[in-house]
Order: sequence, then C-alpha cells, then structure tokens
Amino acid sequence: MKLTRRLTLAAFAGALAMGTAMPAFAADLIAIITPAHDNPFFKAEAVGAEAKAKQLGYETLVMTHDDDANKQSEMIDTAIGRGAKAIILDNAGADASVAAVKKAKDAGIPSFLIDREINATGVAVAQIVSNNYQGAQLGAQEFVKLMGEKGNYVELVGKESDTNAGIRSQGYHDVIDDYPELKSVAKQSANWSQTEAYSKMETILQANPDIKGVISGNDTMAMGAIAALQAAGRKDVIVVGFDGSNDVRDSIKAGGIKATVLQPAYAQAQLAVEQADAYIKNKTTPKEEKQLMDCVLINADNSGNLETFALTN
Repeated sequence: MKLTRRLTLAAFAGALAMGTAMPAFAADLIAIITPAHDNPFFKAEAVGAEAKAKQLGYETLVMTHDDDANKQSEMIDTAIGRGAKAIILDNAGADASVAAVKKAKDAGIPSFLIDREINATGVAVAQIVSNNYQGAQLGAQEFVKLMGEKGNYVELVGKESDTNAGIRSQGYHDVIDDYPELKSVAKQSANWSQTEAYSKMETILQANPDIKGVISGNDTMAMGAIAALQAAGRKDVIVVGFDGSNDVRDSIKAGGIKATVLQPAYAQAQLAVEQADAYIKNKTTPKEEKQLMDCVLINADNSGNLETFALTN
C-alpha cells in the first residue's frame, strides 16, 4: 500500500511541540496496545504513548498482544467495554488486524496505528509508520561500505506476517544486489526474536563458516546474531541492525554491532496520542491517514547521541 505523506524528523518534532490547551476529563481513557514489552522498541512505544496521554489528562489502559491476532481482538473488546475514547495500536498483522480495527470503529472508537500499517484504508484514523524502505536503504548502504562491497553475507528477516519485514528486506536488496561480489548465502526469518536469531545464527555459521556480514531486519535479531558470533569467536563478522535501540547503541560503542537505523518509536507514539487528542476534542483528523517518518543511520559517529529511540542534541 503506497504511503503518501512523509514527516521528516524536524517537522515531526514541530508537530509534537504543538500542545492543546484544554485538559481531558479525568474519566477519559486511551487504550495503548502493542506487542510484548520484552522488545525495547515496543516498550518505548507504550511508555511514550502513556506519558503523552497522562500529560494531556487521560487515563490509560496499557496492554500487550504478543503478536497474537486473537489476543489483540480480545484487547480491542476490552477497550470497547471500558469505553475508551481512542486506541493507540501497534498491530498484530497487516491482514489479521483489519477486522479488529474495524470493530473498534463500528463501536465509535477511533484507532491510531503506529509502527505497522494494515492492509486497509479508511478503517483507522491514522497510520503513522517509519519510512522502512528509506531506512533499509540507509542501512544497506552502510553495510555495503563496511563490507568493502564484497563477501558472503546472511540476512535475518522479521516475522513474515509483518509488512515491515518485507519492506525492509526489499530495501536492503535494492541496494546490495547492485554489488555482484556481495553474495547472500542464507536468508532466514528469526521472527524479530533475539533467542531465535541466536539459534539460527549458530546453525547458519556452522554451514557457512566463511561469512563476512549479517544484515538484520531489527535490532533484537542483530543482538542475537552478534551474541552467537561472539560465542563462536567470530568478532570479525560485520553486523548491521534496524530500530535504534539502546542495546545496539551500547554494542556499537563497544565495537560489536557496527550500525543500525533509528526509527523514533517513543516520539512516534506520542504523535499518535497528539492526533487522538485532537480527534477526541474536535473531531480533527490528520490531512493524510498514512504518514511516513524518515529514519536515521546510527553508527560510531553518532551513537553517543542515541537514547531510547531518539537522537539528542
């Protein structure tokens, strides 16, 4: 689905600076539903959304669906039953989530999606996502440079039901495939999981001991990969991630993972709450349902300025 609006980080920061003067009634509730918080990216979304909602005077109901569409549907039912004024949602699947979001709409509750889009328009009020293709190209360009434009490499892909996994992989390949001496020897899904990435990396490394690099669809899998590589004594293998987590920041500073791509999860979630607040109070909708935010390359040069999925200074 084509995303038609781009929010640069500068414009995005300006949008966040726009407050609303009227406080919400104390009984007004915003439901915040994300995947599990053991992934720091999703935790940052929930923390950012909750902080902004409370700042604006709302009560909050924070829930996690663990990427289970049935559980997500039950949580939408809970939000409806609790009389939520809006739902902030990082969904459990581009196709599987359409019915749940529509159910909320039919109950008179607007949904504001973050991070992941759904395969429908006109169901959610807003879909605010990172420009995953642009970000993946940034990461791939850095990967190519670090690899010296040659060598065998591995790709770890996210959950196949997640649109972002495919978009990032396409962005990677649209850059890397232009370099014939870069050879993909393995491409496997680790489902965004650090534990699964560790296991997959162990197996891949045994079959392909001559690999020179690993490019990962997110930071959690990159952390699993680097742990497996270090356990095998392979500190020579270049690893690049995607998300901009503090864990990867620390790994970059320690000379482990070489780069990642920042998508500002905390601020993205806060923007969704800002837009929900405007809708609740004035029925104001964003100019475009689909809104893109640009990503930023993080490497040794700027990793010191990264904190909780945001760049400082």
